Amino acid sequence: MANMSKMKNPMPTQEPHIRNKNFDEVALGYTPEMAVSEAQRCLNCKTKPCVGGCPVKIHIPAFIEQVAKGNFDEAYRIISLQTSLPAVCGRVCPQENQCEGKCVRGIKGESVAIGRLERFVADYHNANSKEKSTLPQANGHKVAVIGSGPAGLSCASDLAKMGYSVTVFEALHLAGGVLMYGIPEFRLPKSIVQREIDGLKDLGVEICVNTVVGRTVSIDELMDEEGYEAVFIGTGAGLPKFMGIPGENLKGVYSANEFLTRINLMKAYLESSDTPIKKSKSVAVVGGGNVAMDAARCAKRLGADVYIVYRRGMEELPARAEEVEHAIEEGIVFKTLTNPTEVLGYYNSENKRDEKNGTVCGIKCIEMELGEPDASGRRRPVEKKGSEFTLDVDCVIMALGTTPNPLIKDTTDNLDTQRWGGICADERGQTSREGVFAGGDAVTGAATVILAMGAGKTAASAIDEYIRSKH
Repeated sequence: MANMSKMKNPMPTQEPHIRNKNFDEVALGYTPEMAVSEAQRCLNCKTKPCVGGCPVKIHIPAFIEQVAKGNFDEAYRIISLQTSLPAVCGRVCPQENQCEGKCVRGIKGESVAIGRLERFVADYHNANSKEKSTLPQANGHKVAVIGSGPAGLSCASDLAKMGYSVTVFEALHLAGGVLMYGIPEFRLPKSIVQREIDGLKDLGVEICVNTVVGRTVSIDELMDEEGYEAVFIGTGAGLPKFMGIPGENLKGVYSANEFLTRINLMKAYLESSDTPIKKSKSVAVVGGGNVAMDAARCAKRLGADVYIVYRRGMEELPARAEEVEHAIEEGIVFKTLTNPTEVLGYYNSENKRDEKNGTVCGIKCIEMELGEPDASGRRRPVEKKGSEFTLDVDCVIMALGTTPNPLIKDTTDNLDTQRWGGICADERGQTSREGVFAGGDAVTGAATVILAMGAGKTAASAIDEYIRSKH
């Protein structure tokens, strides 16, 4: 029976005043009854515009049709044809700008909750399935994957299913990349990521952690000495950006990368953690993207009063609408049309000026107004003269974006890079060096999990074609 409601079935969540004090997952997930009801809102359009909006081309109407019938296992099988990380994508993909943004139901109401249904199907499967992946028949060829984030995991999964012997090299002590160190537990429980990684191991993928390619081993050595016939670079974009304003070297100023890594990977929020992190009274997070929201919401859970400082308005925030909504509900204050000009501090334990060892005691800001559009099409923020003010904070987190780490390009022969540091690769992921492919944030700069996964899948197909052509 069709459900013609114009509104999505609401997602059950923890209450804001409770969740902003813990790191448990905020969204609690649909019940089977909710999932079936929501799936019945799908019109099963002939043109399937939602599929066109999905970077990995999941057969969305087909899996939703099975959910509507209560066939959750079949729905999972359909999803798994295109993605190896459905429980992850259902939680962190910006569906509102992709599949759901194309949904016909969104014209006269709210789109079908495609992301919530994908999450439900994946969680249902994980909770009820006892089956392990079948080890594919080996084809006798070796491929190396550098980086175990979404691009690397997606590429490794597809190659392993084709029969390749795949080794993933990860610099950190735990696989998962940004899924582990960047996205907080309350948005993406790490047990879910670990389950997906364990599934890769069941396919025969070997994961080597604590291996910094470019230092521990080079791409040249992997190909020339270790016998890997192709290499995929999925190292992401982990080099943080700063504003270059006075005071950024003070104690109490973090990049969002460092702050979130301490929280997510090192569990600094636990009393038993050996990783120190400043327990602040008041925090300013500079930036307006998803990373800024993650950092702000983590700081709130550590007990601080938190400000988001962003130079454009609320309408221009690049973060997902759901994350902004959750942040507001949790008590985070948005200082939009505001730009920092200096981090204040320079005081030692005796409250005397100390530029070398000082700590943060405030951030000087100026109000902004929106002028003419810039090259990106967004209205350029312009300073309002005489509008300077100071926020009293004892911690500043810079969430201004990232660029690729230059280590790979600096230690690999014949690998062309873009002017801003990204690796040059064509639409199939082929780089300037034969047999070396790249994708995800290492090529595009910081983007989304699902776009990185799409790049990994595309590169896996290209690697397969490349190796086949050699034999």
